Amino acid sequence: MSIPKDPFLAVSFVNTELRDSYDSLDALCASCGVDRKALEEKLALAGFSYDEAQRRFR
Repeated sequence: MSIPKDPFLAVSFVNTELRDSYDSLDALCASCGVDRKALEEKLALAGFSYDEAQRRFR
């Protein structure tokens, strides 16, 4: 499974996966082979930040 390159598709994908399949962003990134910091930086450029308490990007 790979995370979409487009940040708007990626945030939707990641939030759905976190809601339905993973208990943490670290687990999702490990499963997809993605560096968490790089993912957060990519999504931050599109205006999204990770909310650890809610386990989702906003």
